[in-house]
Amino acid sequence: MQYTFSNDNFEVIVDSKGCEIVSVIRKSDNKQYIWSGQPDIWKRHTPVLFPLVGRYKNDTSVYKGKEYHMTQHGFARDSEFTLVHKEDNVIIMKLISSEETKQKYPFDFELMITHRLSGNNISTIWEVKNTGDDVMYFSIGGHPAFKIDAQELKKGNYYLEFEEDEEKIHFLYLVDGLVGIDYAKDRIVDKRKILIDSHTFDNDALIMKGITSNKISLKNKETGKTLLTMDFTGFPYLAIWSKPNAPF
Repeated sequence: MQYTFSNDNFEVIVDSKGCEIVSVIRKSDNKQYIWSGQPDIWKRHTPVLFPLVGRYKNDTSVYKGKEYHMTQHGFARDSEFTLVHKEDNVIIMKLISSEETKQKYPFDFELMITHRLSGNNISTIWEVKNTGDDVMYFSIGGHPAFKIDAQELKKGNYYLEFEEDEEKIHFLYLVDGLVGIDYAKDRIVDKRKILIDSHTFDNDALIMKGITSNKISLKNKETGKTLLTMDFTGFPYLAIWSKPNAPF
């Protein structure tokens, strides 16, 4: 089921499957910000990754001597959330553990997701509650796909820019979906920029740790415009990914 909320500037649509934002449209010019079509390229939009970011080796974890099997990025993105609260500019949904989830992940939990519009900003809040007695191990992350122009991508006009100089970043690489043990090539240009072109993701995601900034912006070097800014305050890792040549 899909729910719509809005303010004077934007209209947002959220699907109860995964509590996933599937559309963000600016009212002034009907501009769509979220990748929202062509499932043959990528079927998702802004999935939440829970209770796992990335994957386990052989998709298997062991807890108290028992094996559990869970695929990449966990199950929340494919789960049906329950509506908790909705107003004109906010929606809150939750997912709770079940016998089905405990076949993959042996913990009792409640995941509450809030999407809120304020001016030109959309904030997403994840609240994870351990409702069981054991220490609960989990990771959580966002995976939003922002729509871009295919021709501008081919021209190499897009780049990412951190809000501060980055001199402590380490880039990590993936091998069969798992993080490698050595550092990857440093992709920072002029201390703040990561250039984006149609080959940036030929070897999968760019994964970073040791980041000084709390914000990163997507920009167009030809027009000089900032297309959007992402605030990832409090998160120790940042990954940038797209399918090669895909317009998101």
